[in-house]
This record gives sequence, structure tokens and C-alpha cells, in this order.
Amino acid sequence: MQTFTTSGVCAKTIDFKIEEGIVKSVKFNGGCAGNAIGLSALVEGMKVEDVVTRLKGTECGKRPTSCPDQLAKALKEFIK
Repeated sequence: MQTFTTSGVCAKTIDFKIEEGIVKSVKFNGGCAGNAIGLSALVEGMKVEDVVTRLKGTECGKRPTSCPDQLAKALKEFIK
């Protein structure tokens, strides 16, 4: 399990597990519970690269980032 410390969003950290390039689990710690649970369910089972491509750059209101964008950043760091 990896932990990513977020920046600029309500969730404080994101815990995630990757196996063979596939997202196995994601848990947002803090933030909007329903959205975080829904997002986690949607990306589990997807290829890491596909999640990054779909979520990077997503904004939240006037914020230049969002929980989905932070997840993309976390996964991008992981695959480097």
C-alpha cells in the first residue's frame, strides 16, 4: 500500500495499491466521502496509465486541482 499526501484539496492523503500496472484499491482519507468512495470504485481494476489520462487536470470549483487530479498525480509518481 502506498500513501500520497495531497495538496489543495479536502482529502489529506490517498492510500492506494497497484499490482502489475492495475489499480487494486484506493482510499481517500478526508474529503467528500460519497465522491471519494464512488471514484475509488470506478478506478479499481483500471490500468494506472488510463486513470492518469482520464483524471489529470480535473479542477474542483475555483481550485486548480481536485481529489481526482491528486489521485492522478499520486499514480503518476508511482509509475516513475
